[in-house]
Amino acid sequence: MSTWTNPAQAAPYAAMVIDARSGEVLHARNADTRLHPASLTKMMTLYVVFDAVKRGEISMDTEVRISRFAASEPPSKLGLRSGQKIAMRYLVRAAAVKSANDAATALGEAISGSEAAFARRMTATAKALGMTRTTFKNAHGLTESGHLSTARDMTLLGRHLFYDFPEYYNLFSRTSTDAGLRTVNNTNRRLLGAYKGADGIKTGYTRAAGFNLVASAERGGERIIATVFGGRSSATRNAKVAELLDLGFARAPSRVAVRKPVKPDLGSTSAASVVVARSLRPVPRPVPAATLVADAGPAAEEVTRAVTEAITIAATPIPEPRPEGELEVVTRMSSSGGRHWGINLGNFGSRYDAERILLKTALVEIGTLDDALRKVVQGPTGYQANFVGMTQERAALACRRLAARDMDCATLGPAG
Repeated sequence: MSTWTNPAQAAPYAAMVIDARSGEVLHARNADTRLHPASLTKMMTLYVVFDAVKRGEISMDTEVRISRFAASEPPSKLGLRSGQKIAMRYLVRAAAVKSANDAATALGEAISGSEAAFARRMTATAKALGMTRTTFKNAHGLTESGHLSTARDMTLLGRHLFYDFPEYYNLFSRTSTDAGLRTVNNTNRRLLGAYKGADGIKTGYTRAAGFNLVASAERGGERIIATVFGGRSSATRNAKVAELLDLGFARAPSRVAVRKPVKPDLGSTSAASVVVARSLRPVPRPVPAATLVADAGPAAEEVTRAVTEAITIAATPIPEPRPEGELEVVTRMSSSGGRHWGINLGNFGSRYDAERILLKTALVEIGTLDDALRKVVQGPTGYQANFVGMTQERAALACRRLAARDMDCATLGPAG
């Protein structure tokens, strides 16, 4: 096998080769060094999208309105325009094949309401998959402080994509595809065309990362996944990946029992699947005049914190109704900075019922309600359950998403 090193000015080199059938490591070099993943990031963007579709949070036919932020992403891009609508499936194709940054950001916003919320979900999903040294800050992979992964983690992600979502894996082998606005070519088409059995997965390049690639190939029932970080050019990267795939096929046994990776329960990472279990009414206990309810959103860095947080909130008894005249229940932030909109979930017979629906809704719709205030207002006919401190756009998005789950919701204007 030839030696292959980078000049001093190039990005650090790392590599990993595994037998995809068993997960056995066949070669590793600097595999646990945290490096810039570049557009390999979009593998996780798409994994989260596929998971969201499977959960019913969104569908491939959903029409996504493109934000100004998504449309302004730098190339590579599909050429989306602010305000236009495009089907989810075309954004998926553009991100997988063209590696379009605007499409990746639009996907994140469609699912989680904002790029930051989506990046938190990506990181939580990575931890659940066993990607212990990966942190995501965006959906596209452009260089950002703290946005890092490893050759080992990206190889693991490639294996999960193949086994966890086989119905979508063919996207990565398409040399071109219809992305709605136009036909786009695969950034990995040279390796797909040159290496026998290659059928994916994802390229990446930034100046900080160098030329990266996670590749998968199948020959005679054997499947190898090889990852390279820090290539000097697309040509030398492809040559190195071909060499590593050859090494993998040479070292892998011809027959081995397939041990698919365990697909994790991602309930704690998704907005749609965190639910409050039915329980008996809590025993009354003393409650302060103003009660601060803990944040329901997943932590940005550690899935264990996210899981613990969600379980703690769901298990915390909701206090009994308090005497009239005491302060309302609110959370986390003020409604300053133009956030004068909100949503109403209905009118309830008791403060307890109103607080319970607010808590349950906050848990199941983390993506759009993570920064909102929960507020119960007594009226002449009962207790109004409101989220306040939202922008008009976020309030409208939250109501649309709740309505999709057959939950009552009405937007509240600045005077509401």
